[in-house]
Amino acid sequence: MTADPSTQKSAIRFTAMPAPDAVHLWSGGLDAYGRQPETKVSDGPGHPCRHCLKNIEAGEEFFVLAYRPFPDLQPYAETGPIFLHKARCSRYEAEEVTPPILSSPDYIVRGYGADDRIVYGSGAVTPTGTIDKRASELFARPEIAYVHVRSARNNCFQCRIERPEA
Repeated sequence: MTADPSTQKSAIRFTAMPAPDAVHLWSGGLDAYGRQPETKVSDGPGHPCRHCLKNIEAGEEFFVLAYRPFPDLQPYAETGPIFLHKARCSRYEAEEVTPPILSSPDYIVRGYGADDRIVYGSGAVTPTGTIDKRASELFARPEIAYVHVRSARNNCFQCRIERPEA
């Protein structure tokens, strides 16, 4: 029997969508494509909020929006659909623990350089239980500044992994 990934401690730091990004959207701001987020009602699991990193419960309203988890437009600044609670939620804080939204069997784990571009050869579909091991391997490479966890099926951004603090 495998351990529940949401309770496994890690030396790496899982981080959610920055709070200012979420506040911008909750305050009526536009998404990465300059559009108002769409409002939907959750029918249950499968709508992971990128701010609290929990699934949006059945009956709760949420936003569907285009999100670009990069500071500037550039060729590698991937933009894609994400979900966000419509009501304000607390930002994920248990950075050393695998986030609750990572409940699929596997994810794309991919490294990015300090220039916010993909580091070629760093991406791999990774079983959920080995995400921190894979991220640690990537952080052994000096050119990797941070890592994204993305859906293995749809490439949607899930969360970011930061280097362990020295």
